[in-house]
Amino acid sequence: MSKNKHIYFLGYSGHAYVAIDVANSSGYYVKGYFDQQENKENPYDIQYFGNEANIDLKDFVNDCYVFPAMGSNTIRKRLHTLLKQLNIKQLVLAHPTAFISDTAVIGESSLINPNVSINALARIGKACIINTGSIIEHECHIGNYSHIAPGAVLAGNVKIGENCFVGARAVIKQGVSIADNVIVGAGSVVLNNIDGKGTWVGNPAKQLIK
Repeated sequence: MSKNKHIYFLGYSGHAYVAIDVANSSGYYVKGYFDQQENKENPYDIQYFGNEANIDLKDFVNDCYVFPAMGSNTIRKRLHTLLKQLNIKQLVLAHPTAFISDTAVIGESSLINPNVSINALARIGKACIINTGSIIEHECHIGNYSHIAPGAVLAGNVKIGENCFVGARAVIKQGVSIADNVIVGAGSVVLNNIDGKGTWVGNPAKQLIK
């Protein structure tokens, strides 16, 4: 197989398992993974190559792809930035069952999971997670390092900031804008703009004050 289809992963746990499934379904050859320590579980029987911080990662991976497979937005941002600084090849991983409009734009190191719909003129930032069965309607914009959880629905023209998390089966009304660093709880319904960071829950969603 051409090295153009070879890929390494940064991280090897729940989120990485999904990303590896997507890579396998898309015809990539998984070379192995890097992490702070070797995972005791190895469900995909792939090789551990050590902590990426302790080796010359660029020289090691050569011209293969590397994918930051961490569920944490903050850690994923750090790993994506590292790959960018080292000029290591990155890619979008999209499951074959996902529908992605030809007019949509998706940033590098984003993961598009099974049965996702990304419709006309949507824009997905870098290192985002668009999780299983979620719907990103026409002209939605999702900022870098954000995570749209399974079954969430973003109606048309929704704007999501950077480093956000939209919980499972949450619904964001058409035209709503959400600032950076916002968490929307599972099953919540957002009807109005959210202008500052925080956690919003309920139907209609209200800010959770602790």
